[in-house]
Amino acid sequence: MSLRAALSTARRAHTTAAFRAAASLPATRLAARSYTTSTATREAAATLEREQAQLERVLETARTNAANNAANGKKTDPQFHNGLRMLMFGKPASGKGTLSSRLIKSHDIAFVSTGDVLRHEIRSKSDVGRKAEKVVAAGGLVSDELMLELVKTELDRHKGKSWILDGFPRTLEQGKMLNDVLTAEGIPLNMIVNLNVPDAIIMQRITSRWVHLPSGRVYNDDFNPPKVPGKDDVTGEDLSKRPDDTPEVFSKRLQSYYKSTAPLLEYFAHTCPETLNSLSGSSSDEIWPHLEALVEPAIAHRDPELANADPQVTHTREEADDLRNSAELPMDNGRLAHVH
Repeated sequence: MSLRAALSTARRAHTTAAFRAAASLPATRLAARSYTTSTATREAAATLEREQAQLERVLETARTNAANNAANGKKTDPQFHNGLRMLMFGKPASGKGTLSSRLIKSHDIAFVSTGDVLRHEIRSKSDVGRKAEKVVAAGGLVSDELMLELVKTELDRHKGKSWILDGFPRTLEQGKMLNDVLTAEGIPLNMIVNLNVPDAIIMQRITSRWVHLPSGRVYNDDFNPPKVPGKDDVTGEDLSKRPDDTPEVFSKRLQSYYKSTAPLLEYFAHTCPETLNSLSGSSSDEIWPHLEALVEPAIAHRDPELANADPQVTHTREEADDLRNSAELPMDNGRLAHVH
């Protein structure tokens, strides 16, 4: 067996195992009850359980479709000779920012953030940037069509190279638009990753989370505690709790995530099931080896010395912070760009 074939076989075996792991989360349902202290929170937990079950069914659909394609001779393994073109989905506090920054540090891959793209195009006064600036200045919503134009402008700069796209698509319609455009150009998405972290773990993370508001540095009492309790490691200033770091508020954010992401993943489960991978775990350290195994056949490693000195690594962690309100992009002038 050739090295390429061996790597492809190993990747398919890992993906199958990951889907099976995603389909069995009894601990989620048991632990979810630990924070249900009222009728409202019990109802919220029950809703999250239903949404999680629906997402598991979507992922099972992708596995079934991929198997059927293989049986019927229709399966096409993702091609990486023109680079890795990747989307990563994860619930708020699932570790998407941490894992993205690790990929940037260890592999030769660009991180394309819709926030960075929007700010860059506005500053450069490009044609698409001028359109976006008018919308932002008026306090309006940046439309799907305009966001796609912005994103496509940036992706054109990375032709033939590997990239992770963050912040787009967020809706089913955006996903269809992006997939159609990339497929028409012969550079379809070739890896879509869903980070499957149990809801109970998410709730535990946000109750243990502290933030240094001026810098955005995030700490967690369980796995990333500050050196001095309650103090930022760099400045020594006080750490704070975010106002929305409560089970009630975060339950709503999780429900919103399920409602927008499940249809997206279902679309990809039918259109390109071989590219859809679900990685389950309770921490970024647990998920990281599986993510690294997925991307290993597709992209080269970076020089460690260059990677350690790259400020983009830290920026990626902050930009992909999935605890922020992803529908609002902070601009240089202190305003917010509201995206549809």
